Amino acid sequence: MTQVKPMRADARRNYDKLLKAAAEAFAEHGESASLDDIAKRAGVGSGTLYRHFPTRQALLEAVYVDAIEALAARAGELAQRLPPGEALGEWLYEVCLGTIEVRGLKSLLGSAVTDGSNVTLTACAASLKQAAARLVAAAQREETLRSDVEPIDVLRLTHGISTASELASGGVGQVRRYLSLLMDGLRPAAGR
Repeated sequence: MTQVKPMRADARRNYDKLLKAAAEAFAEHGESASLDDIAKRAGVGSGTLYRHFPTRQALLEAVYVDAIEALAARAGELAQRLPPGEALGEWLYEVCLGTIEVRGLKSLLGSAVTDGSNVTLTACAASLKQAAARLVAAAQREETLRSDVEPIDVLRLTHGISTASELASGGVGQVRRYLSLLMDGLRPAAGR
């Protein structure tokens, strides 16, 4: 087993400054914010940024890991207090809002909906996929969700809804409407 070496105090300070600067830059410019600008904001060189975060994806994940984990945990909370179909719908609504309201989060959530052939599955993506799988399975057992629906289908469609909502003049206000249309289409047809 490999032992993780603790960071030196100066390295920890630089790491924390980079996370703060990245969160600000992603909030202002989205996931395509300049990495050089992030390093300058943090008062460190680009080499320091890349030592801590070798890829943009790694930086995004570090900035948003708490938000993603909270979304994944929220699935369990909703499952505890709502019937399965309602819990799934409400969780998808919260996922959509998260991707719209927190600039840069959409890119990270996008890694959860890929087929995995070109992207390494991050811990954040794995958490979301597991949360979706639990909610989908419960809704299918309840027979409020078609049996041929896969958790990845629901995540991909939700990602599409957040994009469509951003493009619509109603913005966030369109999320409930689009999700309602989606959930209606995912219900089992009578007599199937």
